[in-house]
Amino acid sequence: MTTHAGPYPLAPDASAENPEISADEQQFNDLIEADSRIEPRDWMPEDYRKSLVRQISQHAHSEIIGMQPESNWITRAPSLKRKAILMAKVQDEAGHGLYLYSAAQTLGATRDGMTEALIAGKARYSSIFNYPTPTWADMGSVGWLVDGAAICNQVPLCRASYGPYGRAMVRICKEESFHQRQGFEILLELMQGTEAQRHMAQDSVNRWYWPALMMFGPPDDDSPNSAQSMAWKIKRFSNDELRQRFVGMLVPQAAVLGITLPDPDLKWNDETQKYDLGEIDWTEFHEVLSGRGASNAQRLQRRRDAHAEGAWVREAAAAYARKQSERSEMVAS
Repeated sequence: MTTHAGPYPLAPDASAENPEISADEQQFNDLIEADSRIEPRDWMPEDYRKSLVRQISQHAHSEIIGMQPESNWITRAPSLKRKAILMAKVQDEAGHGLYLYSAAQTLGATRDGMTEALIAGKARYSSIFNYPTPTWADMGSVGWLVDGAAICNQVPLCRASYGPYGRAMVRICKEESFHQRQGFEILLELMQGTEAQRHMAQDSVNRWYWPALMMFGPPDDDSPNSAQSMAWKIKRFSNDELRQRFVGMLVPQAAVLGITLPDPDLKWNDETQKYDLGEIDWTEFHEVLSGRGASNAQRLQRRRDAHAEGAWVREAAAAYARKQSERSEMVAS
């Protein structure tokens, strides 16, 4: 079966124009054009499969690494209620990673292979998780800004053309909305507290605002995968469109909090009906993405340590599975 690199024609009569297109490829094109779902047993171009494995595995890695900036605050949270909520959130993120690894496995990727790529530093995850969380207010900013950006980015993925990915995102987005509200509440409480608490909240937002905007990826002109992903209807909106939508959500919420967004150039444009934004520091973005962020080395080392320390659990589970299989075979014989 021949697959073709680059953009795939989506017109229903493409096979008539190009006799080299197979019936399987034509069916794939028709499903995409009809805004239908591609399922694991359907034929798909190899580039489509690879693109999905890259995106879904990076998403899964981000959820797993994303547990770290918050988990060290569980024991230091200011109340039992806050501890319980934060613990639930970290557990949710572990579950999100498992959903997404499972979705990637339907494309032929292996859990072990994806894990090995992560701990070897060969796989990427969201650059946002390579920033430190030195204050309790960071738990608010991570929830409000980071999870808020995640919701803005991920809700359209519920309609992704690949079925297992879209279905996984439905539950993930419901739980992410809880995370965003939790962060907003933390900041709201701090902003209604003492002068020191208000200062801590504002300082945290100042540190997290720009990295949160970077979460949507580079500008559209500098995003090599975005256009093809949109053509395949994996993504529904470009990076810049999502970034604009996110800022539009933040402005009224910041007014309720009494927080100042740290962009002196942020202003409403009557002509475009959008907010004009200040210049994002893309040099910082690429530095962090390349492994030179404040916490890159720490995040990966902790993941390696956890993987090594959990080896006995994986070995015990594998041994138990073998024994259960042997017993089943003995009963059957």
